[in-house]
Amino acid sequence: MAANAQTSSDHDAPDPHHRWALIIDDHPLFCDALELTLRATGEFTDVRTATNIEAGLRVLDRAPPPALILLDLNLPDVKGFEGLVRIKRQSDRSPVLVVSSMTENNVITGAIAAGASGFVPKHSGRAIFKQALDEITNDRVYKPAGFVESESSERQTQIIERLSSLTNQQSRILELICEGKLNKQIAFDLTIAEGTVKAHVTAIMRKLGVQRRTQAVLVVQEARYFEALPNAEQAP
Repeated sequence: MAANAQTSSDHDAPDPHHRWALIIDDHPLFCDALELTLRATGEFTDVRTATNIEAGLRVLDRAPPPALILLDLNLPDVKGFEGLVRIKRQSDRSPVLVVSSMTENNVITGAIAAGASGFVPKHSGRAIFKQALDEITNDRVYKPAGFVESESSERQTQIIERLSSLTNQQSRILELICEGKLNKQIAFDLTIAEGTVKAHVTAIMRKLGVQRRTQAVLVVQEARYFEALPNAEQAP
């Protein structure tokens, strides 16, 4: 380990002069293994860890963008691709490598569509991680061996990309639309002007490529099949 390497328990902000990485995973032993893997590459002298999305966002809030983020999809404070969407909103310049035990093709497709630069199954060896890092460093997207594009991949990608483009406030409003609430009720619930709600609804429909609220609801229902919709209640 490099002499100037930082430990993951440090509470000070990462040194902006160091190439640093963030690992977000709620399994301590696996998190430690990932940290050792990153340090073994010799590319990162500062590796930070977080056990949930909220903790990861706090680290990102007080630091320059990391050179890499390793993210588990299955975390206690998020569901589906919500964590990935929120991380990309916070640090869109940082490549995110998803490391997950969920290796179905639709999960991999969804992660890439939501902004991941690569996907590595959790059971992979260190050589696979090194290969993924090399691909990402060269601005290529890493997909695991055996991944096959399915017939529904194009539609899934389109839906997830559209939902991922929504802001946190727009996600909240879309959830309330799905509950059947009118603009006036949404304005009351969110303590904002009704005109602001109308502007957001217009933007939501434009981003989703629909013309009516009922069509937006159908997009959300289809997204939930892919577990793609950010959880608006937990959005900051």
